[in-house]
Amino acid sequence: MKKQYSIHKSTYKHLDSTDPLRKFQKRFHKPKFNGIDKIIYLCGNSLGLQPIDTYDFVNKEINKWKNLGVDGHFSSERPWVTYHENLTNYTAEIVGSLNSEVVVMNSLSVNLHLLMISFYKPKNLKRKILIEQNSFPSDQFVVQSQLKYHNNDPKKDLLFLPSLDSNGLTSTDQIISYIKKYHDQISLILIGGVNYYTGQAFDIKTITKIAQEYDCILGLDLAHAVGNIKLSLHDWGVDFAAWCGYKYLNGGPGCPSGIFIHEKHLKNKSITRFEGWWGQKKSIRFKPNMEFSAEPNAEAWQLSNPPILSMAPLISSLRIFHESGLSALRNKSIILTGYLEFLLNEQLNEHIKIITPKEKNQRGCQLSIILKKSNHNIVVNLREHGLIIDWRDPNVMRVAPVPLYNTYEDCYKFVNILSDILEINHLR
Repeated sequence: MKKQYSIHKSTYKHLDSTDPLRKFQKRFHKPKFNGIDKIIYLCGNSLGLQPIDTYDFVNKEINKWKNLGVDGHFSSERPWVTYHENLTNYTAEIVGSLNSEVVVMNSLSVNLHLLMISFYKPKNLKRKILIEQNSFPSDQFVVQSQLKYHNNDPKKDLLFLPSLDSNGLTSTDQIISYIKKYHDQISLILIGGVNYYTGQAFDIKTITKIAQEYDCILGLDLAHAVGNIKLSLHDWGVDFAAWCGYKYLNGGPGCPSGIFIHEKHLKNKSITRFEGWWGQKKSIRFKPNMEFSAEPNAEAWQLSNPPILSMAPLISSLRIFHESGLSALRNKSIILTGYLEFLLNEQLNEHIKIITPKEKNQRGCQLSIILKKSNHNIVVNLREHGLIIDWRDPNVMRVAPVPLYNTYEDCYKFVNILSDILEINHLR
């Protein structure tokens, strides 16, 4: 069988020159440090790069505050009172939802708590929460504290999905089997769309279908999925989801999160939630009314007025997503990640192990790489050569070539520099 790629420079040069998304690379700032001008940034799974026009978006709101004061709430191009609405269309497009099902607000862990107040309803034996074995620590803290809040015992009522191996991978069949086995005890399932550690993407459509068949609520942490893989939350029937805006969405550190609530729940007037004035109907929000009347959409879960200066960068980024198109981004991501995988296997196969699944529908752009001879100094060595990646204990490098701003040349240089460093440090 003929190889799709080669290890020669001609391959990346051809791929970069024919990349239909190459113009977007110039829309982002590239970090500079240690006197190195051309940084190779493969860490968008931790913090996305800053869009060039972010400054203008933030500065516009700074000047509005300076020049208009309180009148900025109701005057100008994007009034603050409705500022979050500027993100709704873009957000719905990215997660595959109706506009009424999404709102940008708060941070991810806060939103998971707010959503679980609404959707974790333990009753009798059906009170357990099912999560991934190697889920992100904050998710575990959230579900543990929710169990305690409901006077349940995390040691008894927190179930972990079994893993296929020590690396933490699982399979759709395993998940289905586990749901079937424990459905009479499971109240809520909370999983990541893409696992932060392994980079494994889950078959959300199938898992949602099974969860509903067995009367289990299905919630998603999409921190590593949103802006990375194709999502269709509405059509899949997912009950709820939350995500952060600072990774693949490039909204900046501490950028507001987003939530999704399926429309079937929006029609439930008896649903429980924590409430605040920004979830009140807009027509009466500023009136001295002591009775809460919820917005008829996901905005009902808002508590407070939006952080304008933190939302502005997200608008600048999501406009780029809209312009580039999600299908085109995903298509490039598959090729770009495949090229990186090829180079790693060709040049370093004996010295590394890629734990991220090979199948394109089971991963996004992140490859999680185990060094067979682990060494924390590798990250430092890479940075000295202008390469930014993420390390997770005990021995995993998380490398994410992001289709919006990474190139095939980035992948080529990363693998070659990594190879040299391993040799110098006697790790190959």
